[in-house]
Amino acid sequence: MKKSFALFMVLTSLWSCQNQAQQTIVNPTVTPMKKETIYQFNVQDLSGNAFDFAALKGKKIMIVNTASECGLTPQYEQLQAVYEKYKDQNLVIVGFPANNFGSQEPGSNAQIAAFCQKNYGVTFPMMAKISVEGSDQHPVYQFLTQKAKNGLEDSDVQWNFQKYLINESGELVKVVSPRSLPTDAEIINWIEGK
Repeated sequence: MKKSFALFMVLTSLWSCQNQAQQTIVNPTVTPMKKETIYQFNVQDLSGNAFDFAALKGKKIMIVNTASECGLTPQYEQLQAVYEKYKDQNLVIVGFPANNFGSQEPGSNAQIAAFCQKNYGVTFPMMAKISVEGSDQHPVYQFLTQKAKNGLEDSDVQWNFQKYLINESGELVKVVSPRSLPTDAEIINWIEGK
């Protein structure tokens, strides 16, 4: 009788453990973290107009922090050329002027707009000047630089003209060095889906 009772207790215990394990699998208590996208952001352009990233759903987006007095400023020319070539093929370039590196973007939004138009004929969307690093880092750049928000990687903005590539679903897919030209193969291949 004792052996039967002991066997009964062992089997009951095993069944109970197995049942709990199945319930845990069927009813997981951990909720997966939802990946953020660029579409949650509304910003202002250089003219003070609202710019809603949600309007860019389904497009590839290249975000670039810019400066007017940087050794890399001539990249505006390549950015404009890439934009002209691919804007009808689902690409948007969005510039964010920032004065974080070497005080190389000291101008007002109106001065930046005039500089971009006069010197480089920029027609891609240019946003109002923001901070891309530090304690006053703009929320767009918090998203771009923090893995907890973008789901890809943590990164630092190294200098002016760092590029962030966003896919058609609004997700960050690549961070490109400031020194890489907008016409570099890694960027063009991404735009063309190669």
